[in-house]
Amino acid sequence: MPINNNKNNNTEKTGSEEQYERIQNIGAVITGPKNKKIYCLTIIGEIEGHTYSSPETKTTKYEHVIPELVAIEQDPKISGLLLLLNTVGGDIEAGLAIAELISGMSKPSVSMVIGGGHSIGVPLAVCTDMSFIAKSATMTIHPVRTTGMTLGTSQSFEYIKRMQERIANFVTSNSKISKKRFYELCMNTEELSLDIGTVLEGEQAVKEKLINKLGTLSEAINYLLKLKK
Repeated sequence: MPINNNKNNNTEKTGSEEQYERIQNIGAVITGPKNKKIYCLTIIGEIEGHTYSSPETKTTKYEHVIPELVAIEQDPKISGLLLLLNTVGGDIEAGLAIAELISGMSKPSVSMVIGGGHSIGVPLAVCTDMSFIAKSATMTIHPVRTTGMTLGTSQSFEYIKRMQERIANFVTSNSKISKKRFYELCMNTEELSLDIGTVLEGEQAVKEKLINKLGTLSEAINYLLKLKK
């Protein structure tokens, strides 16, 4: 005798269930003490922007992240944002858009680089009120790259130059590294065999004043719970 599943199929999801599903889809969780909930958001893999990455590529889609940031800012039950980063970089404008929104939030925010915070992941790592990095994590700083067809004109060069300046201004405004030192790390020709730039390990990133502290997950969470704006 067939089982009638109409009741289950017609059951509407509650707001909390829909929120939970949405959070699961973008790799996030709400946790913390009852009176001080924190939203943990992950930036994983490649940051996908205006074009789709290959199906085999692990991505973070900026059109998913941006509405979540708006919801975090407006939700009175959420007291702060914990941003966990393990990214190879990706779309520059998408990464900067996310970083700008986080830096402009009224709620306390803490970032932690785990694994890697490369390329456009650098502005994301420094966009919070406090930044941590795991001892084993690395960060790659390099000049702007382009893919696909590029016209060999002065206008193209000027556009890339201005984009590089936008990144440098954001990073130096949201960290303690100087613009001169940031460009020195970007233009380093002695470290990468097939590229220019610099790979910083956890302690080096702190020493260069790019990241605030070397730390663990528990230290990052405890610091966030103490922050007030």
